[in-house]
Amino acid sequence: MYQVDIIEAKEKLLELIEAAMRGEEVEISKDNQPVVKLVGIPKQAKPDRQPGSAKGMVWMSDDFDEPLEEFKEYME
Repeated sequence: MYQVDIIEAKEKLLELIEAAMRGEEVEISKDNQPVVKLVGIPKQAKPDRQPGSAKGMVWMSDDFDEPLEEFKEYME
């Protein structure tokens, strides 16, 4: 664990954030009492994609290819 006073943390914030992203825990203290802990957020694993997993969830109407009534005057 990496412990630093709040005044020093103010000057080295980027360095402390980078340390937390590397997996180190960083405690920031005020008057020798810990007040904040920086920890990195782990990357989320992406779920495996499965072909066909959305089957039945998507449909298309029978008249999908028919001209739209609103555009009839442009198609003449």
